Amino acid sequence: MALKRPKGPAGTLVVLEHTSKILSDNPLGDPHVRKVGAWLPPQYDSTGGRRFPVLYDLVGFTGTGLSHVNWKPFSDNVPERAARLIHERKMGPVIIVFPDCYTALGGNQYVNSSAIGNYADYLTREIIPFVDREFRTLASREHRGCFGKSSGGYGAMLHGMKYAKYWGAIANHSGDAYFDFVYWHDWPNTISELAKHRSPRRRPGVYNARREAGRKGLAAGLDDGRIKRFLAQVWDREKVSSAEGHCLMNLCMAATYDADPRAPNGFRVPFNLESGEVIAARWRQWRKHDPVNLVAKYRNNLKSLAGIYIDCGWRDQYHIHYGTRILAARLAAAGIRHRYEEFDDNHSDIDYRMDVSLPFLYRALKP
Repeated sequence: MALKRPKGPAGTLVVLEHTSKILSDNPLGDPHVRKVGAWLPPQYDSTGGRRFPVLYDLVGFTGTGLSHVNWKPFSDNVPERAARLIHERKMGPVIIVFPDCYTALGGNQYVNSSAIGNYADYLTREIIPFVDREFRTLASREHRGCFGKSSGGYGAMLHGMKYAKYWGAIANHSGDAYFDFVYWHDWPNTISELAKHRSPRRRPGVYNARREAGRKGLAAGLDDGRIKRFLAQVWDREKVSSAEGHCLMNLCMAATYDADPRAPNGFRVPFNLESGEVIAARWRQWRKHDPVNLVAKYRNNLKSLAGIYIDCGWRDQYHIHYGTRILAARLAAAGIRHRYEEFDDNHSDIDYRMDVSLPFLYRALKP
């Protein structure tokens, strides 16, 4: 869409402020007063009584809900896309909600974590009731869905598994899956980035590998201070390099998948930060959160959904297409109805795939 030519009425974006009890005193000190965006379709008339299905947009890492309502060159933002799809009669009118789940670790996987905050509870126990009070929603799971890309796709998939009583359908675009591929390969870069904050600093000469790898709890996945110093530096700056951003992402995942209130920073890491050797017990904690390993456990919840949509580009630079293939295969083996598509693209700038997922969700959730 090289030319931006709006089709039909645009609908209305409303931004409200919500004060969260669940996020108050969260371990990262992130704000507990958050903006919540809601896009109302053109058919929403403040004097009418019609109620609408609701879709929750879970954004990817480093994003926040309102970023999806910003103007975009060459393509539609989410409200523009939804308005166009409704005008083209590819879907019916829905309310779309844009929650803010950003954190000091750069993002969120939309689950509960003692190291980050209880963002699954924030969404399900606070934001859903808040939206149902403020707007004319069809306030039941049969008419409520969530969708997202990358970390947001992971969040949608996990919510369909663990929190199905709140959701009737989910859409997962390139969501994190098969952690052995999607995360493992980037940890050497993360360890190298953290090594810049090692103390004492390295000096050329004899290196006692056994002693160094065993010091200060490194063999148990604990921080010897380098993670704390890295975070302090990142939080003190406005510009973060690509290497630092990926390092921050892996630390955010560690805080999500292996939170430990007794550990420095509130979480453990799955690799020895000095030797790089995997810590099997810690990696097992990560794998417990991998969607490919959760299908059997949450089979009944997944079967209760009216729709499950998954897609991924077959050139995904994070190798997520392998994980989504495994996930789709395990869903099929468990007899869980779903739709899985692949397309010729990578992980970046694939919002156009919502032209498929949003109508899919509407059909699954329509009145």
